[in-house]
Amino acid sequence: MSHHYSGADFGFPLGDARLDFCDLYAFPKPGDANKSIVIMDVHPSKALDPAGPTTAEPFSTEAIYELRIDTDGDLVADVGYRFRFSPSQDGAQTATVDRVVGGAGASDGGEAIIAGAPVSKGAEARVTEAGEYRLFAGWRSDPFFFDAGGALNGFQFTGDDFFADSDVCSIVLELPNSDLGDGEVGLWHRALVAANDGDWAQVERGARTQVVPFLVPNEEKDAYVGGEPADDARFVDVLAHSLEHTGGYSPDEAKQVAGTLLPDIMRYDAKRPVAYPDNGRTLTDDVADPFMAILTNGKASDDQVGPHDYLLSEFPYLWPPHENRAEG
Repeated sequence: MSHHYSGADFGFPLGDARLDFCDLYAFPKPGDANKSIVIMDVHPSKALDPAGPTTAEPFSTEAIYELRIDTDGDLVADVGYRFRFSPSQDGAQTATVDRVVGGAGASDGGEAIIAGAPVSKGAEARVTEAGEYRLFAGWRSDPFFFDAGGALNGFQFTGDDFFADSDVCSIVLELPNSDLGDGEVGLWHRALVAANDGDWAQVERGARTQVVPFLVPNEEKDAYVGGEPADDARFVDVLAHSLEHTGGYSPDEAKQVAGTLLPDIMRYDAKRPVAYPDNGRTLTDDVADPFMAILTNGKASDDQVGPHDYLLSEFPYLWPPHENRAEG
């Protein structure tokens, strides 16, 4: 491989925190086996390196955030839910949700599911219902838990949860399982912005937390986040080279392990129990420890941080944000 491993990089797409993919969750709706909950978390409230707060505006009004769904196992999206946000007016944003099918282009409108949904900036969860769908979009307490500082300090973990007091911008969609087809689907998130040629450019994508910052080097990052799961085999050698450095794997071992991390999708079957990474992900699943074990070849497998106990038992399931960003 030609690239040089230079360590973890927590930079944002195009330098814009609002475009940053944080986490993807999928689980059956509690008490209703006919519906599922999918949560896409973007835009962390604070940056890690360099440290500091991000912008208070929740979502980019110039971007499309999309949940992509592969229903037939070919790693190509068959269904998509597109979320767009209006320019802020008096400190407020609103969201529009369109459902698209097949190979619809980014400029294709699709079927309007929800329009004019208010975006939450304060403690109150402003929920919009439309038919069989429910939507929440806005600031929430970040459910992710991880000793990020320890990871940057040579994987010397002390149990200091960087995200304990962090917020994140959540897109929470309740949808009927019939929208997911009959059986296992593949889920992933992507973000698009307008390109110079008048089309749309994909600047972020993923489903597996931490793969991009820890394993995709800067010179490969644009190609990776701009790619599609169906083509992820071309990145096996890229991830393998990074794993040789982080875990001391032999080249053959690293390539085998890298193959288990791709394609970058989340498999989900609403009829089966949630068990990350094999089927969906709940808000309390520990994804950091098993990934650290992979990253370090078993040398560090416990960051001494556990799930947050401040979660809700009902929609949108995420605790109110630590900081109230509502006007007035």
